[in-house]
Amino acid sequence: MTLFKFDNSFARLPKTMFAETAPTPVGAPELLALNQELALELGLSEDLFHSDNLLNMLSGNAISEGSQPIAQAYAGHQFGNFVPRLGDGRAHLLGEVLTPSGARFDIALKGSGPTPYSRNGDGRAWLGPVLREFLVSEAMHAYGVPTTRALAIVATGERVQRETALPGAILTRVASSHLRVGTFQYFAYRNDTEALALLTDMAIARHYPEVDGPLGLLQAAVNAQADLVAQWMGLGFIHGVMNTDNCHVGGITIDYGPCAFMDGFDPARVFSSIDQQGRYAYQSQPDIAAWNLAQFASSLIAIMGPQDEAIAQATQAVNSFVPRFHRAWLSVFGKKIGLESATQSDRTLIVELLEIMAGEEVDFTQLFWSLSHGRTSELFSSPSDFENWEARWKLRLKTEANPDSVMARANPAVIPRNHRVEQAIKAAVKGDLAPFASLHEALSTPYEAPDDTALMDTPKADERVYATFCGT
Repeated sequence: MTLFKFDNSFARLPKTMFAETAPTPVGAPELLALNQELALELGLSEDLFHSDNLLNMLSGNAISEGSQPIAQAYAGHQFGNFVPRLGDGRAHLLGEVLTPSGARFDIALKGSGPTPYSRNGDGRAWLGPVLREFLVSEAMHAYGVPTTRALAIVATGERVQRETALPGAILTRVASSHLRVGTFQYFAYRNDTEALALLTDMAIARHYPEVDGPLGLLQAAVNAQADLVAQWMGLGFIHGVMNTDNCHVGGITIDYGPCAFMDGFDPARVFSSIDQQGRYAYQSQPDIAAWNLAQFASSLIAIMGPQDEAIAQATQAVNSFVPRFHRAWLSVFGKKIGLESATQSDRTLIVELLEIMAGEEVDFTQLFWSLSHGRTSELFSSPSDFENWEARWKLRLKTEANPDSVMARANPAVIPRNHRVEQAIKAAVKGDLAPFASLHEALSTPYEAPDDTALMDTPKADERVYATFCGT
């Protein structure tokens, strides 16, 4: 039975670019969550939602008609250290689906068993990080942020050994592609210019059909990453592990490991348990994105023409990241305070607010939500600085046509707060998916106050989460 219309262009590339490998079957798969809206967009018939054929595909127990499972090869700088061979160590790209609208998406399983790139890992995932990625990636989609998406969660019926034995699970991830900076680095390291040219053509076709050649691809990626990181900053989002193998050339958010949304605002906030030096702190994300793009540029130099000219052009493209990011950041934060088209003179007003917030670590999401819902000063123990700022802000708003509407579209009421995600995970481990379902429903319309307004609350002292983990 045909589940999806597969057309696997990556699997038709030279075999140096991937390993043919099938998922490892599991003992007792159970479908815990299915993103039905996304399934329909991908062309899945509604009468197959609860079919054995779909469950077997999502668990890796059977290869669907047209699917050609592979693990992609890539390299990457991990915390600044180059690793020439990484690759999909616990993921299988089942294939590329052509949707009824003609769009192309990858469908991949995460936690589906070892591959030739596993480096002695078990290739599995436990339920916690799978639930986290489902919730956070779908929230990002609802915010309008370019992202991979989550199609399904399947419990494997098996235990995976981490610090303790934990329930295993598989996430089905959907992406416009899985082309990473690290994918290009892998072949640049091997001086494989044929592969670099093929990847360039594929990335352009998948993401930027309006551009031409490696320089066009680089400039488009610079622009997309600048806009993406500005959106992250506007949500108080911390990716947590911005290695080059987690940096997508199409400018989408990928690889939700130790990610988190800030509660109390602190520009130096770090959540990832493995980021001991704060390399990927909230405030460092723009600099790291630019650094990653410089590695992308270095990977493309060999196919950009005469070296001196190529280096000059690539340098100019990478250097354009900073002004592009600043424009995007100003637009994002301008809208958060009700300015449809913020100008450079408004930057000081925005920065001053952020400094006041940081002084008391005021909750990031609550502060911006309350600007158009009143009682903002109550978030401060010493509100005088904020009230002085507020008077100048309200004067500025008099020149805006509809600031409340602008803020309503820019400031979510609900984020996947760390403590709520942890509560959902703990309940799910015990077999109770109700907290997960409730949070997921609220995050599907995040700019509206949920029926359960407690999902908007900040964590109590004993609920605070100070570290997140990659879950591998």
